[in-house]
Amino acid sequence: MPNATDVPSGGPRVLVGATGSVAVTALPSYLDALRARLGGTYTVLMTHTAASFIPPDTVRLGAERVVHGEAPADWPTDKPSRLVADHDILVVLPATANILSAAATGAAPNRIATVILSSTFPVVFFPHMGGPMWNKPAVQRNVAQLRADGHHVPEPEWHESVDLSGLTTRHPALPAPEKAAEIVAELLEKTRTA
Repeated sequence: MPNATDVPSGGPRVLVGATGSVAVTALPSYLDALRARLGGTYTVLMTHTAASFIPPDTVRLGAERVVHGEAPADWPTDKPSRLVADHDILVVLPATANILSAAATGAAPNRIATVILSSTFPVVFFPHMGGPMWNKPAVQRNVAQLRADGHHVPEPEWHESVDLSGLTTRHPALPAPEKAAEIVAELLEKTRTA
C-alpha cells in the first residue's frame, strides 16, 4: 500500500466519513480500492465510535490525513467548512442507522453530520446494519429523504453472517471494495458532466 507521500497529486479529493460499526474495520481495503480506481487524495473523518473499532494510526497508513477527536488546536483545519472546501466528495462508509437519521433530519450531533449539512459536493452513503433495523419504516423513511435531498444511497448488498452463538442472519452490508470504488467513480463522473 502506498504511503501518503508516495501518492501522485491530482485526481479527486475524497473525504471518507467513518462511523461506528464493526464494518469500519474493513476501511483500509476500501481506501486501497478507491485509490486504485480514482487516484486522488484521501482524508478520513472518524467518529469517536469508529476510532474504538479501528485505531486512527492504522487508518493513517492508507490516507493522507485522518481527522478524529476534538482538539481545539486542530479546529482551524478540521472545522466542517474547511473540510468541505478541501474536498470534492464525501463517502460515508459504513453508514449506520444513526448517521442516516442525523443526515436525513438535518441534525448535527457530530462532525460528519455537520460536514454533510455543510456539503456543496456529492455525498454517498454505504449502509451497514442489521436486517431488522434496515427494514424499519423509520430507516427507510430516512433513506428516502436522503435520496430526495439529492444524496446517493446505493441499495446495500445482503450477506449472511454467523454470530458467536451460531445464529445465522441476513443483513445489508457494504459492497465489495471494488464495487464501492466503481459507484464513487460513476458519481464523480456524473458530477463532472452535469
